[in-house]
Amino acid sequence: MSAGADSFDVIVIGGGHAGIEAALAAARMGAQAALVSLDAGAIGRMSCNPAIGGLGKGQMVRELDALGGEMGRAADSSGIQFRLLNTRKGPAVRAPRAQCDKQKYQDYMVRLTSSVDGLTVVEGKVSTLLLESSQAESSRVAGVRLSDGSELAGRSVILTAGTFLRGLMHCGEEKEKGGRIGESASYGLSDFLEDLGFSRRRLKTGTPARVDAATVDFSESTVQPGDDEPFFFSFDTRGYSQDQVDCHITWTNPQAHELIRENLHRAPMYSGQIEGVGPRYCPSIEDKVVRFADKDKHQIFLEPEGLDTSWVYLNGISTSLPGDVQEQVLATIPALRNAKILQYGYAVEYDFFPPTQIKPTFETRAVGGLYFAGQICGTSGYEEAAAQGLLAGVNAVLRCREQEPLLLDRSEAYIGVLIDDLVKECPLEPYRMFTSRAEYRLLLRSDNADLRLCEKGHQLGLVSDERMRRVDEKRERIARMRTTLEQGRSAGISLARLLRRPGASLGKLAREIPEISALLEGVENDDEAVEQVEIQVKYAAYIERHLAQVERFKRLEGLAIPETFDYTAILGLRGESTEKLDQLRPLSVGQASRISGVTPADIGVLLAHLDTADSATVAGSEGS
Repeated sequence: MSAGADSFDVIVIGGGHAGIEAALAAARMGAQAALVSLDAGAIGRMSCNPAIGGLGKGQMVRELDALGGEMGRAADSSGIQFRLLNTRKGPAVRAPRAQCDKQKYQDYMVRLTSSVDGLTVVEGKVSTLLLESSQAESSRVAGVRLSDGSELAGRSVILTAGTFLRGLMHCGEEKEKGGRIGESASYGLSDFLEDLGFSRRRLKTGTPARVDAATVDFSESTVQPGDDEPFFFSFDTRGYSQDQVDCHITWTNPQAHELIRENLHRAPMYSGQIEGVGPRYCPSIEDKVVRFADKDKHQIFLEPEGLDTSWVYLNGISTSLPGDVQEQVLATIPALRNAKILQYGYAVEYDFFPPTQIKPTFETRAVGGLYFAGQICGTSGYEEAAAQGLLAGVNAVLRCREQEPLLLDRSEAYIGVLIDDLVKECPLEPYRMFTSRAEYRLLLRSDNADLRLCEKGHQLGLVSDERMRRVDEKRERIARMRTTLEQGRSAGISLARLLRRPGASLGKLAREIPEISALLEGVENDDEAVEQVEIQVKYAAYIERHLAQVERFKRLEGLAIPETFDYTAILGLRGESTEKLDQLRPLSVGQASRISGVTPADIGVLLAHLDTADSATVAGSEGS
């Protein structure tokens, strides 16, 4: 390394959603951080749909906010339509979603990253990593070298490369190197990592055409308005001053499907041109037509990309068909018959590095101080990337300080579910979060993320004293209200029991019962506390059942396994289990039990062996 290299505690490669959260977290914790981006003006660019949140994803954004992340505040600031999904279902599966102004979101992140103390934005392309040793078994990161030959020294490096590692864009038969339209791909870094011994694979993601709003016949579509009362991502957001915009819904039809079938030989996914695996839960229109041949129509959401642009995102019709075929398909849809395409849909094929090669802290097993976060780990979506970035940034700083890492488990957060899923099994397709992935989802609601996680953010220095004070006061108000409801009675019936009746609410009961009316007078303008009390009381039996399950889960999670544990020495452990456990190195018996192919009998054998091991070693191992 050259003597004149700039030196940082944490170097973040990539200015996408993972990179932003990683860099901000590191700098706000007091570290000297560098954010290296190909284009400093494109930090936070929303390459796909300019929307934040959704089922499972919205919960993660609220958790990010509770931990001190930035995505929620940026989404609230740039949001042009807000909707709370699944309102007809229980609170466990309700999730916020916002359509954002693409340019405003990007501008927000560019301004923020350029103004935070301790964070330096560096425009350039990283060509290689600098290591203290060339031997993979003992190597440790020492910094990065840029394509212009300059070097940055760093105690930790976080790689958040998105779709740029050997990125290849496809539109019909046409191929172009790049991570997204107008931006080049990174080739040398991916090869360098493979040379170090990292395993890499290919994934694919896609995007639909964007059309000019002035050429869309919205009268042929169904209006989809926002909620009258916006549900924000950040617990700090108060109020919304502008009118929300409408989105619209239309449909494909049999004529469009026939055109697609006739041109499948020109679709890169079916011609063999693309090797990578695409997302099963967000398939291209080609996949939908083939896989769901019995369906004669598929939904398309017409979503504006901002207030000062005419671009409309056609959500639901992602494609890499040739441009002429895309035009023909849209011409069969009444609302889009005369639509002018401003940007054709295309697919991006890129390298990812199976996350079984990282620890739950996101540090790689092979290279000390090197962290992966975002799509490089096989995930899809802004929200999944941001969650990984924040934890990687936090843990990189904690490692520099030789402090205990931040580890979230499945019972604490959707982010914990994400981490656990990634490190125990390599995704076969781009990983996407859903509420169904979280077995304790009634406890991990979007409405209580601050109560669950703000204290952790405060301990890290990412949540202010003032904000923590407000959360503590809210917690105390909730406890007082619950005590009053459990102990109070009306006509000999518990107030809590009255609230549990179908259709009952504190607001309705207050009109009839003086005790509840007085209770609400004491918490004026605190709708969040009232909501928490209603949920906690109405779902008390289910919550208690979940908490009992979590206790059992925690007992297994508390049985730590030393990182150097020799699985090959255990007699009675099946060969498949020995191989998987030795490769994935679970931190605990609980994590080991969730690895595919490891049976309850294997766990019994493992527990029997751990019982004979040095208890001090087992209890003291953190695997970090």
